[in-house]
Amino acid sequence: MPQMSPLNWLNLFITTITIFMILNSQNYYVYTNKPNSSNSKFKKNSKNWKW
Repeated sequence: MPQMSPLNWLNLFITTITIFMILNSQNYYVYTNKPNSSNSKFKKNSKNWKW
């Protein structure tokens, strides 16, 4: 593809980076962490090992 002008490559690069950043930020803020439920469940199922 040497016939493409450098401006087209620049536009393609910029749009790709912006889409990548938008999707990453959306995935970061969608995730919700609920540590309390997992910790209480783990404590109920944990066993005391006597060596």
